[in-house]
Amino acid sequence: MQGKELGDYIIEVERIRKTFPDGVQALYDFSTRIRRSEVVVVIGPSGAGKSTFLRCLNGLEDFDSGTITIDGIPLDDNKENRFEIRKEVGMVFQLFNLFPHMTVLENVNLAQMLVRKKNHDEATKVTMSLLEKVGIPDKAQSYPSQLSGGQQQRVAIARALAMVPKVMLFDEATSALDPEMIGEVLDVMKTLAQEGMTMVVVTHEMGFAREVGDRVIFMDEGRTVEEGSVEQIFSNPQKERTRQFIGQIL
Repeated sequence: MQGKELGDYIIEVERIRKTFPDGVQALYDFSTRIRRSEVVVVIGPSGAGKSTFLRCLNGLEDFDSGTITIDGIPLDDNKENRFEIRKEVGMVFQLFNLFPHMTVLENVNLAQMLVRKKNHDEATKVTMSLLEKVGIPDKAQSYPSQLSGGQQQRVAIARALAMVPKVMLFDEATSALDPEMIGEVLDVMKTLAQEGMTMVVVTHEMGFAREVGDRVIFMDEGRTVEEGSVEQIFSNPQKERTRQFIGQIL
């Protein structure tokens, strides 16, 4: 996004490695730094390590070596550090992970009351403002089964935002949606980017990447092949592997 003010580095990743028990090496000496208010789009073929990188960022996945620091807090074995980072890093998954037996209001209220220690009225006030933001205030008393996929994903985004995160991670948040529902979720993500939310987005939506991204990281086989501005990666990639991938998807 041209002309946007970026702050200091809020995420610092230094040479992390991750090998799964079956021997698959998902990340190999992967490093990057992300500034406040920056929108970083992560692209690459299936199995490149993109989702594993996101899951490492909020402590859902342990890594074997290297360091991750988020807003000055090291992501290590310290339980308090991990809890603090999970409060500050919101994540939206490919699947919505809503509780089916709870209404939309209850789904978004839950973590606010459990983690942020808000009472019901305080949480509900925040929830309703966020449902307004994502365009579905009329669905507060609906259950997930009564919503479209796009509406469920917008609830998931509202739930993540309710924790007032400093960083939002999106792991292919539109890939499980019908084509006509993708736009409504991307519109919410664009609004967040315009408001200055720090975002790391794994996506196959290249139009979104071009419109909203500040920087693109192209990953393959657990490594960064190339990273740069949206214009550079899409219009003038330097590495042959990047050119090959971009040629296939555009």
